[in-house]
Amino acid sequence: MAKALTAGTPFYRSDQLEEMLVEGSREIGIDLDESMITQLLAYLTLLSRWNTVYNLTAIRSPEAMITHHLLDSLAVVPALKEGRHILDVGAGAGLPGIVLAILYPETAISLIDAVQKKTAFLSQVKAELRLKNVTVHTGRVEKLRIPEKFDVIISRAFSDLSQFVELSGHLLADAGKFYAMKGTLPEKEMAALPAGLKVQAVVPLKVPFLDAERHLIVMEEEPA
Repeated sequence: MAKALTAGTPFYRSDQLEEMLVEGSREIGIDLDESMITQLLAYLTLLSRWNTVYNLTAIRSPEAMITHHLLDSLAVVPALKEGRHILDVGAGAGLPGIVLAILYPETAISLIDAVQKKTAFLSQVKAELRLKNVTVHTGRVEKLRIPEKFDVIISRAFSDLSQFVELSGHLLADAGKFYAMKGTLPEKEMAALPAGLKVQAVVPLKVPFLDAERHLIVMEEEPA
């Protein structure tokens, strides 16, 4: 198991990495404070350490983790400012859920994944970074039952759109929205959405330092 991140433990805080993170965030429209920068880079350190044993991500270099993980997740932040109770489905290594929890400490963020080693990592991140707004669930999302539903349910490369909404739809609050992070525009998936659900918005995302297509598909239930 990865060592605890104690005071004085070194982590990725090189000038180059910090500049990439800060410059990229500003390009997205986000001004990170010192605490956010420290926590985001500490999170990457924990991910890198656990990755040597548990293979949580195929991305290995710190620079690629900044672009493909942190900035890719931060790109959706401007669209989620109104969320107050958010669920990250198929959370994996915590993207975008952990990033959202760091940026919005007053927002309740739940993360669920069926793979125990991944939720063990997420629980460790929660403890190490003292993320009191995070709840981690282990299991299949279709079996999750909670007392309060979510106004935002988000996924990043979890499944196709129809499966995403069908498996997690029972957890969406009235007037809530689904947010699916995708690469190229999934036109066939959008056309195949189940009855009663509509695409409310398609938001092209620009991830700084990354030459790849990204889209955020926002879906909501149609009025009865």
